Amino acid sequence: MDIARSARISFGTHLDKVYPRGIHIGDESYTASGAAVFTHDFCRGIHADTYIGRQCFIGANAIIMCGIHIGDNVVVGSGAIVTRDIPSNCIVAGNPARIIREGIQTGKYGQIL
Repeated sequence: MDIARSARISFGTHLDKVYPRGIHIGDESYTASGAAVFTHDFCRGIHADTYIGRQCFIGANAIIMCGIHIGDNVVVGSGAIVTRDIPSNCIVAGNPARIIREGIQTGKYGQIL
């Protein structure tokens, strides 16, 4: 796994261990309890790298599907299921996750400024 030293991973976060080298988490990002980051899809037989950018917040029980790229300064709402790439500087929520606000700035661990 490629997890920045300044990133914080909650005890309840589930990181996919089927393809662990596919997990990439940027500086000062935070994953809350119950969040899941996948790097494989058993049904389609895929192993793909999943990226979380710098200063992101991944909410409780959010799911990041395999092969997804999340930009910098992104907040993923609790319970969101991210099925598509997310550009930088936005907030996403829902199932499937959709952009609900753009042009945001975050600080350390994805706190909105």
